[in-house]
Amino acid sequence: MKGFARTETRFSLCGLNCALCSMHLGGYCPGCGGGAGNQSCAMARCSLEHGGVQFCWECPEYPCPRYDGFGDGDSFVPHRNRQKDIAQARELGLEAYLAQLEEKRAILDKLLAYYNDGRRKTLFNTAVHLLLLEDLRSVMAALDSRPELAEQTVKDRALAAVGLLQEAADRQGISLKLNKKPKKG
Repeated sequence: MKGFARTETRFSLCGLNCALCSMHLGGYCPGCGGGAGNQSCAMARCSLEHGGVQFCWECPEYPCPRYDGFGDGDSFVPHRNRQKDIAQARELGLEAYLAQLEEKRAILDKLLAYYNDGRRKTLFNTAVHLLLLEDLRSVMAALDSRPELAEQTVKDRALAAVGLLQEAADRQGISLKLNKKPKKG
């Protein structure tokens, strides 16, 4: 969008964790406002109309009607934690939140490098988005405590990782499936 630019591309204007997005990881998207940015993003247009705020929470109208129903469906990343993530970034401070986001990114990178059998990218991405950092640390510690996994097939390593992530999600009552957008009708 002409005139829309951001210096922080790891956490979007509207509260999505771009640093964990599969499109961002694959180099297909520069993140909110990075490079050409998302040319059709209504939030970017709104930011420009409100003086170029870097995050929606800086706007005096936040939360506004643009957020109604936004979390009902997911894209490449889950949208359901967006407002919770905004609240956490505000509470911790942006730098502390981004440090946690970078730790989650390192966990995601490790899951993709050592436990992905070619079928788990979306599940790993979703789990890292939705699970608490403490839960992810516990899952990784459990995987690291099993040296026999290094000698197993990637399919077996993937199953072990998926099992632990699913157990952590079940304890928190979290679904690791992306939500489809409801049909308009």
